[in-house]
Amino acid sequence: MNQDDLKALVGKKAVDWISDGMTIGLGTGSTVRYMVEALAEKIKKEHLTITGVVTSKETANLATSLGIPLKSVDEIDYIDLTIDGADEISSDFQGIKGGGAALLFEKIVAKNSKKNLWIVDQSKLTKDLGNFPLPVEVIPYGSEKIFERFEAQNFAPTFRTVEDGTKVKTDSENYIIDLHLKKIDDPFKLAKYLKQQIGVVEHGLFLDTVNTIIVGYPDGPKIFEAR
Repeated sequence: MNQDDLKALVGKKAVDWISDGMTIGLGTGSTVRYMVEALAEKIKKEHLTITGVVTSKETANLATSLGIPLKSVDEIDYIDLTIDGADEISSDFQGIKGGGAALLFEKIVAKNSKKNLWIVDQSKLTKDLGNFPLPVEVIPYGSEKIFERFEAQNFAPTFRTVEDGTKVKTDSENYIIDLHLKKIDDPFKLAKYLKQQIGVVEHGLFLDTVNTIIVGYPDGPKIFEAR
């Protein structure tokens, strides 16, 4: 099995957690795409009434094209379950997300969910966080000053750019600064520091967030209960 096969495996498995009448948070990314497609099939086959709450324009376009009814997070009382991917998950079930530049909306949806389910392939598991660059969403105004501050902290920052060198913009028209930390000794301390920086909108540390993780292995998906 290649990585795409493993992603498809966990994406399809995740819809087992979805039942009639639920409001589901729909994450962002290549693994989630398989889940959204599987959910659309399940809705049609089982005649389910499901409401989706999306974390990005990309997911909104996909869900709409597949006929999944959507509402804004501000239009619902709560989300029963959010299913999303992750870029890195540590052995104590903390995570880094935001490789798809949707971390702000992903965190808003996650925080308004009763439960959070992450779907990943085995390559996303690690002992400590930090090998995957930590995304930090910042407003454009003053972003160079924030960048300089991160440099002074030896965070090895880089602005996320597209092929022509233009800075990537999030759905909220902000920039992403990726911090190449290699290893994060204290994610909670770092999260507190980042939130205190003026101009930082959100960071990609998802701490004490996930309840269940489905991990794709060549011999099948394995389920881990975080809390």
